[in-house]
Amino acid sequence: MKKLIAGLLTVALLAVADMAYSFDMSTEDMAEAAGNYAKYCALCHGPEREGHVNDHAPSLRSGSLMKTGFPHNIYLTVSYGRLGTPMAGFIDEVGGPMSKDEIIQMLYWIRQQSGVTEQVDLDPEAVTGDVALGAKLYAQECAACHGKEGEGITGTALGNPAMLSLTEDKFLRYAIRNGRDGTDMKAYGEKLSSDEIDALTAFLRSRATGWAVEKPVYRAPPEVGEYVINPDSDAPQFELKDDLYVMSADLNQALLEKRRMVILDTRVMSYWQMVNIEGSVPVPYYFENFERVAANLPTDGTWIVTYCECPRAAAELVNRRLKARGFENTAVLWEGIQGWVGLGYPVFRGETTTVDVKTLSDKQSPFIKGTF
Repeated sequence: MKKLIAGLLTVALLAVADMAYSFDMSTEDMAEAAGNYAKYCALCHGPEREGHVNDHAPSLRSGSLMKTGFPHNIYLTVSYGRLGTPMAGFIDEVGGPMSKDEIIQMLYWIRQQSGVTEQVDLDPEAVTGDVALGAKLYAQECAACHGKEGEGITGTALGNPAMLSLTEDKFLRYAIRNGRDGTDMKAYGEKLSSDEIDALTAFLRSRATGWAVEKPVYRAPPEVGEYVINPDSDAPQFELKDDLYVMSADLNQALLEKRRMVILDTRVMSYWQMVNIEGSVPVPYYFENFERVAANLPTDGTWIVTYCECPRAAAELVNRRLKARGFENTAVLWEGIQGWVGLGYPVFRGETTTVDVKTLSDKQSPFIKGTF
């Protein structure tokens, strides 16, 4: 089991094109994983992982899915569910019946059963395209199976914020271009042009905050004077788990009550641009000049909450740096942004049409004057 966990961490941190995965699972691991699949997944995904047995659950035998969705996207789906669909979150952190180790073990078993060993590397860069054209193409080519508003008919339900917020644009694009073998999802790479596939991808991404919402506007990170949310309000009264972690429900309640705080997104900058908790300030965990960061944060006891996507490692690292510099009221979001979205709390995402993305290098930071 330890080898499986180490393998997942390696995959998550060192995703390399065409990487081959090894499956060093004992007979006991295999039996336990198969049992958990049969208990929790077979009802909808089918005993042979064929998919679409109930509730439009997708096939888990598709080589296309396993090449692009393993392990990150599939792990997030199993752990935190797909809000707006029957797919619930199964990790114990959100009330599910499985531990992180059990989910990882089962994912490796599913991968092994699929026979797929190679991986297609999908970078997190946004796909830009004509959203209006994409809407027309969706109506013509996709709605019959996926539903007019992404609700799912014979195809997978696409209209849910967790999937559209947290999966890379190129994961969606790959599925459109190459299809999902072993399912009715055909490849559109020969029927649609590259620009049309980009447009369809951009349209799907634009539905991340709702199927009928206006196209959001992409904006730069907050200025220094905007780091504190609701600066004239009272501070929240957080009850921390293990004296460190704030739960998503409590953070969301504090935001609804317009409490005074700072929220730091500690992920890679490109992920902040993809989706973030509105009002958060991007401070990548690897940012070298942390003294500049600390100098621009309030020292009056204002709560500073950090979050990431793993779900806590990067946020904990930044939290430790804050504490080492004398900041006392600091907390880490327990569920991470995956859990936040999976539990139905709001996120902000914009488009890449109004900001020069060349200025958003991972080596730059909003704490450096003139970066944005």
